[in-house]
Amino acid sequence: MTETGLKIIQSRDVFSFSLDAVLLSRFASVPKYGRIVDLCTGNGVIPMLLSERTKARIDGVEIQPRLADMARRSIELNGLSERITIIEQDLRMYPKLAGNGVYDAVTVNPPYMPVTSGDQNENEHYAIARHEIHCTLEDVAAASSRLVRPGGKVAMVHRPSRLLDIVETMRRWRLEPKRIQFVHPNASAEANMILIEAIRDGKPDIKLLPPIMVYENGVQIV
Repeated sequence: MTETGLKIIQSRDVFSFSLDAVLLSRFASVPKYGRIVDLCTGNGVIPMLLSERTKARIDGVEIQPRLADMARRSIELNGLSERITIIEQDLRMYPKLAGNGVYDAVTVNPPYMPVTSGDQNENEHYAIARHEIHCTLEDVAAASSRLVRPGGKVAMVHRPSRLLDIVETMRRWRLEPKRIQFVHPNASAEANMILIEAIRDGKPDIKLLPPIMVYENGVQIV
């Protein structure tokens, strides 16, 4: 159960949501009404958290059948089936099914690491979640750009080391970065997460928001 009272079905053998999902759900700009899609939705935690901030319809797209099933069961458990729909689909193919420009906002917590970097986790589910096995940063930006309407917003959480790649890729797909916020474990540590939001067909004008510190004097404050 989350601090909001939501009941989330998860398994350490398959997938457990972490702070990055919570921070993205707080950071993303969402419309009061309309349609939102969460790509790489995992067990559906981001759509469920977003549902407490908006009355919009929310779709979650997840390629792994077991995770999609966990997400559907969690949504039903929390009485959110009329507002949230989980779609078991490859995000690279989803724009062809959903149509272009049908969403007001997109959120995504994508795999952080290229397949060529680091050791992939032996657990297949975690490997897919952490490494760009089924979708690259390019795939994520392309899908987001196609799904969101002009003027709509795309919010992502990622690693600071990929910042230049993220900005370059977003701009290639007509997503103009507008807000960036770094997340640090504490005031003396380097950032280990980055939150970034772009507008489809927006004009260049970026804001660097105050950094988030997760811990202060050894106590988690976020």
